[in-house]
Amino acid sequence: MQDFIRFLESHNELKIIDTPLDIELEIPHLAYLEVKKKDSKALLFTRPIHRKHKDSTLSGTSTEYTQHNMQSSNCHAKQSEISQNLDSKPCHTEPLGEVSNMESKKDISPFRNAQHDKKLHPITQMTQDLTYTAHIESNLIESNFNSIDSSNQDIESFHIPVLMNVFGSQKRLELIATHYNSNADFKSLESIANVMKNLLNLSMPKTLSEKFAKLKELWAMRHVFPKKYKNKPPCQERIYTKDSIDLFSLPILKTWEEDGERFITMGQVYTRSLDGKSNNIGMYRLQIHSHNELLMHWQIHKDATHFFHEYKRANKLMPVSIAIGGDPLYIWCAQAPMPPKIFELMLYGLIRAKNPLLAECVSNELAVPHDCDIVIEGFVDTSRFAPEGKFGDHTGFYTPIEPYPIMQVSAITMKHNPVYLATVVGKPPLEDKYMGYMTERLFLPLLQTSAHGLIDYSMPENGVFHNLILAKVKTDYPAQSLQMMHTFFGIGQMSFVKHALFVSEEAPKLHKDYKILCDYILDRINTKKLYSTMGNCDALDHACERFAISGKLGIDASGEILNHNFVEISENDLLKIMKNIANEIESLHIYKHKNPLIICGINKKDTPILEYATRFYEAFKQHGAFFIFVDSDNILTNYYMLVWRVVNSIDVARDLKIIKECAFLDATAKGKLEGYDREWPKDTLCSQFILNSLKEQGLLEDIDESFYKQFGIV
Repeated sequence: MQDFIRFLESHNELKIIDTPLDIELEIPHLAYLEVKKKDSKALLFTRPIHRKHKDSTLSGTSTEYTQHNMQSSNCHAKQSEISQNLDSKPCHTEPLGEVSNMESKKDISPFRNAQHDKKLHPITQMTQDLTYTAHIESNLIESNFNSIDSSNQDIESFHIPVLMNVFGSQKRLELIATHYNSNADFKSLESIANVMKNLLNLSMPKTLSEKFAKLKELWAMRHVFPKKYKNKPPCQERIYTKDSIDLFSLPILKTWEEDGERFITMGQVYTRSLDGKSNNIGMYRLQIHSHNELLMHWQIHKDATHFFHEYKRANKLMPVSIAIGGDPLYIWCAQAPMPPKIFELMLYGLIRAKNPLLAECVSNELAVPHDCDIVIEGFVDTSRFAPEGKFGDHTGFYTPIEPYPIMQVSAITMKHNPVYLATVVGKPPLEDKYMGYMTERLFLPLLQTSAHGLIDYSMPENGVFHNLILAKVKTDYPAQSLQMMHTFFGIGQMSFVKHALFVSEEAPKLHKDYKILCDYILDRINTKKLYSTMGNCDALDHACERFAISGKLGIDASGEILNHNFVEISENDLLKIMKNIANEIESLHIYKHKNPLIICGINKKDTPILEYATRFYEAFKQHGAFFIFVDSDNILTNYYMLVWRVVNSIDVARDLKIIKECAFLDATAKGKLEGYDREWPKDTLCSQFILNSLKEQGLLEDIDESFYKQFGIV
């Protein structure tokens, strides 16, 4: 990623942090705050460290779950099989080339002007275990791995810089998609989407010019198929196997205080079907389990999980390779919702107008992009599981500890001067806001082939993408919005969506002023325009009554303006009357509109709030139709975070009660009071101690308490 870093610098999109910061909490917290700024930059941390006295224990000692009472002899047999796979794989021995070529490039090593410490991490000491030793000067080898600071034995210093927030702005997103490392002449995301739309248009061209245009479009398809990289790949300039493998030598981050361990958060996870016919790249979190093991958090609906079951039924080891860095477009492709068994890197070829070049891995039969910075290769034993988590996830909540498969690492390969690419997840807005926007734009033409009448759609980041979708539709016949709703709730990864809201063709733009859009919607809805059903939801969803099954809500805000005649009442007067019915209500805010939203903050006691619904209806039906209840620690006027809170906290099958023309929605944290038998997860909150430390170091000069409140930081 050295070249990409120079690209960011040339566009004034990079901020270099030379202050030594800890990979646990400090680096992630600073990146988390930076990406929420309007003028955010990508961050390059040149001096990542780890203060070992905080937690010097490894995480590989947790109890493993073993399916079907597998005997230890079978475990040893599988471990032996991994070793056999590694030993039988031929290793490359060609020279790397002239060192002077590398020395001529800009050096971003944080220690370029400092003396390197002489006490090295074991991964560099155990050179006798290297499958391949590069023919380069020893000081270059030393500069790429962490060493122990000789002045303080409790601080471990990594010589691999950490790059974050590469997708963290609209400008950087556009630069990555249309300018960086590209042979195409795309000017915008829309121009890429138009190419995809034209490829999906299979109507017969009529004129000669139309025929030539179609041939040109089809000719571009020659780039979608990956090719084998024939030379020594940059990602294998260094190869570490057997006893020299140490995942703790990489600056892998721990983002949140209650995270179970350090997690790889921007890994391209490459897998292949058992028959070898289908390849997949996904973006899954990976927890360090020991110095040579990772936990694979692939969710039940993903292609990699389907492959996993194939290997499990065949009782075979599953090869997995995790690539980090390289062209940032790789990781965007990894999260793209491609149809099953379609290799996501085909998108890379289409967007870049050049074939992705893949290098064969050194210890398994997979292949990864040749220019990635770091590659972790290995095998998953489909019978070995271990507790994974907790993890502060992109929902903004911690996901619970659950058993996930163990990956035994068989090799780590990398460039001479690798850069560790990472992202931070938690409450919005984050990088996934922009990555999701690119997915929206490019996949709109594909979605339109299944959703007749779809004009546009938006998946707001504060709706956590799968929890809320806005769609603009043509309404050529009755119930067309309902038809669209069932399409969304039943097609591919779109089926994870829990709440879908439909507006007409003349509605305001879906990505601009949300207040104008909200007023347009309220003008056109009442309880008769709400439709609920059941379906599957994301495995990370914590609000659902049953795992991965949830109530779903469709709201039809298409059509003409409705006649709303509610009697206006002040917030104070309404609060007094509501407290007479339920003294749990502590605060109240009315979103002003002819069809107002009444939002209440409550401190629950011994009665579920929806048990008051009938009394609320009788007392307040003349004042409003929509009542929303949240916990009292929410800021009721912070609509951005309120949307995040509400859509994350409801299963409409349990939490929505409609009484004639009034709807009551319980968006509080659930517990035994509501019959919720799991532990309700905590929010992801930054450590105040870490924030104070960053501020004392002069790294938070433009962030104040109002910023913290705006985004629910602490």
